[in-house]
Amino acid sequence: MKINLNDLYEEYGRYIYHLCLKLTRNKEEAEDVMQDVWLKVVRYTDRLEDVDNVKGWLTTICMNTFRDRYRKTVRVNEHTMHQPANLDVPILDLVPSETMTPGELAERNDIQNLVREKISQLDTIYQSTIQYFYIDQYSLNEIAEVMKVSIGTVKSRLFRARNYLKEMLVTDQTTVDYVTA
Repeated sequence: MKINLNDLYEEYGRYIYHLCLKLTRNKEEAEDVMQDVWLKVVRYTDRLEDVDNVKGWLTTICMNTFRDRYRKTVRVNEHTMHQPANLDVPILDLVPSETMTPGELAERNDIQNLVREKISQLDTIYQSTIQYFYIDQYSLNEIAEVMKVSIGTVKSRLFRARNYLKEMLVTDQTTVDYVTA
């Protein structure tokens, strides 16, 4: 028995479109996938006579077409970049690097030295609390045990130390000039 493609489209066209729409969640993409599906159906019309479940066969073609398009899109997006015409720097300069440049390393070291200097100006109790928490990575419980104080006291000291440190950094013109320069 010869199956008429027009009849097939009339019977399953809406179903395939809705399946494509469900997969892509985008009207234009759904239409593109549907068009690809029907091109494959036309290409493989000779196999249609051997198909027992036409709806299942069409669904399989639809799912495979969607997967193929998705994989192709991911591959293209992963390996190509489109630089806007109005961008005045090379786009590769905007891609974050895994390693720090010498300038970035120097800047990080300068900032660390500024913060260390300000920490050294804090009262000893606040210096110790910051040391234990941020550098030694002690938990609040561990700090409380080492310093022989309650957890609430440790929290208060951390809070005050951060505020004092922030105030010292903000009021120091050298730090402000360095950060805003």
